[in-house]
Amino acid sequence: MRATSVGCLKPQRHDTIAGRVRVAGHAIRCNLSWKPNQPRPIGEPDVQADRPRVYSSLLLTLLCCAAAGSALSADKGGLPPIRTLTAEQSKAAAGNYQKYCSLCHGADRQGYVNDHAPSLRSKSLIESGVPHAILRPLQYGRQGTAMGGYLDEVGGPMTLDETWNLTYWLFEQSGVKRVAMTTNPVHGDSVLGRNLYQKNCTTCHGIQGEGVNAPALGNASALAHNSDEFIRHAIQNGRQGTPMQAFKDSLSATDINNLTAFLRSRAGGWAIEKTVLQPLPSPDKFVINPAGQHPDFTLTDGLYVSAKDLRQALLYKRKMVLLDTRVTSVWQTAHIEGSFPMPYYSDFDAMTAHLPKDVMIVAYCSCPRAAADSVIEELRKRGFSRTAVLYEGIFGWMHLGYPVSRSQDGSK
Repeated sequence: MRATSVGCLKPQRHDTIAGRVRVAGHAIRCNLSWKPNQPRPIGEPDVQADRPRVYSSLLLTLLCCAAAGSALSADKGGLPPIRTLTAEQSKAAAGNYQKYCSLCHGADRQGYVNDHAPSLRSKSLIESGVPHAILRPLQYGRQGTAMGGYLDEVGGPMTLDETWNLTYWLFEQSGVKRVAMTTNPVHGDSVLGRNLYQKNCTTCHGIQGEGVNAPALGNASALAHNSDEFIRHAIQNGRQGTPMQAFKDSLSATDINNLTAFLRSRAGGWAIEKTVLQPLPSPDKFVINPAGQHPDFTLTDGLYVSAKDLRQALLYKRKMVLLDTRVTSVWQTAHIEGSFPMPYYSDFDAMTAHLPKDVMIVAYCSCPRAAADSVIEELRKRGFSRTAVLYEGIFGWMHLGYPVSRSQDGSK
């Protein structure tokens, strides 16, 4: 850490009181020459006699250190400095983006490639969302949506440092400057806000905020992660490069406050629960009902099997392989019983070494088919012809009342 000398007192060669005050991540060097038990050189002050003045100088030094540290710790917007990535960190983060994010958010961060995934090039999102409004969903996902958690703590493939570096890489790529967001609540009338929401937002975000062709604004985890000011900023300024328009010219400031208050009223009861990770099944567990008969599916477009047909085949104990192609953290949370986790970013050379080619393979995901489609496409290239994708995805499966195995408590 680079030390910054504050010129309140002149540094001396033989310090008996000397140290560093660490303020806001910077080491500030504070130096005093004080040798009370040795003869005083000609021209130097009598420290014993001038002790009150020395104490006053020390206090002044500390105040200067604090002021300097505050100045060093802020950028032009008064915000803590962004982490600067090394070339190696930036390259690794770019690779992680392509591996884990591009399927839905696009190779160039343009968004809306699959499952209404937002643009990660949007100026208003990045300037107001870095770091935590980007980092938190990356780490822990969006409960009830296709966005799973990628942090290894919850069963994902990325370390804590990798999630931070990816967040700051997205900021570097954007080229925008951050906007300071307060954590103060926005005060408004949620009843009036509900009317505004029904009039302006339901077509894309859904009547209950569930998301139709845009993000789910009623998602409890999203509301827990994001401040009122972040929500207000999005409504006011829109999301560039997406269908989300800016409402600053069509709604008054009061209207935007009321709409923010309504969205905030949808939050409640969400908390990050510690995931109890269960061991992943070994490849010898690929096949469900190995003694059963093969299923006889009629596939739509030569690819898709319905939830009804898959459910019936499982009840009849048909022989098959069921692949969960989502990020592994959400397999840990809930999955169709008997499924094997093979996320879309898998090392297919390793994963297919023990995968049988003479058994029907059905893949599913939650977006509702993008990840499963990509996995089955790769398997078919490798000669696995007996393959299908669950058309409705796991959310459609659950909506129909079909059971899932919940990893945390083992219930169905």
